[in-house]
Amino acid sequence: MTSDQNLMLYAKLAGFRLVVLSNRLGYDSGFSQELHDRLIEGLEAAVARIRAIMELERNLLVGDDEFIAYQLQGETEIFGRFTINLLDDLEIDFDTHEYRINGSDWINALTADDGGVEVNFPTLVRLTDDELGTLAPIVKQITQKTGIPVHAVRAVQS
Repeated sequence: MTSDQNLMLYAKLAGFRLVVLSNRLGYDSGFSQELHDRLIEGLEAAVARIRAIMELERNLLVGDDEFIAYQLQGETEIFGRFTINLLDDLEIDFDTHEYRINGSDWINALTADDGGVEVNFPTLVRLTDDELGTLAPIVKQITQKTGIPVHAVRAVQS
């Protein structure tokens, strides 16, 4: 990305943050406020990453430093995989048959009884537009306008 593209992305992310902040004022339910807060945190993290990238670009223009160029490449690659998770994040280790939700302790998915051994991992279920409320169109616009995926999923045990 060029400096101009980064500046435009920065402005879009900051604008979406303001939209979500103002939208949050209309909600008093804990669940909705949590979704708004997590989206605000995600947008702030994206803004911080873009600011770091722009700072590295400025430093690279001032001096031709190979380390700064390497750092910039790494930050750009990391940002390319950036995702905002509004609710649950599920990690599965298929080798050990363990999983964890939102970075908690690892849980063994193996169960055994007279019928045999069973592996039962949770699945991720997308929140409906009704559950997201007025955040539904905002989340879609963030992904469309910035290219940053926003995952609004809940881990459910089968």
